[in-house]
Amino acid sequence: MKNFWLVKQEPSSYSWSDLLADGKTDWTGVRNYTARNNLRKMRNGDEVLFYHSGEDKAVVGIAKVVHGPYPDPTATEGDWSAIDLAPSKSLRRPVTLRQIKTAPPLEKMQLIRQSRLSVMPVTQSEFRAIVRIGE
Repeated sequence: MKNFWLVKQEPSSYSWSDLLADGKTDWTGVRNYTARNNLRKMRNGDEVLFYHSGEDKAVVGIAKVVHGPYPDPTATEGDWSAIDLAPSKSLRRPVTLRQIKTAPPLEKMQLIRQSRLSVMPVTQSEFRAIVRIGE
């Protein structure tokens, strides 16, 4: 069964445009236990909302997990995990945090309740609602 996720990234560090140009990336450097545990639940084919944090604060594209969890090669200590993502589709319009907060189907979204978490699950209905808003 396919699952749905949201990953957050500062566009100045690694943007949606970077992912489009690269065609694939390893999602490394996550150093929060809850986010790490979410990475470990990701499977090939899962769909992922790519969220620009920082000033932009918006979902800008849809990616797909192309390699499930493996040990994070950037970790010098501790038990951390990584995945590989590839871009699937850019949203025609970014879906801002303000839009997410005011859309009734998204009022219980984890992004609103745990705003600092960098990797989080989303429900299929939340995923579809964001895609609709962005198209």
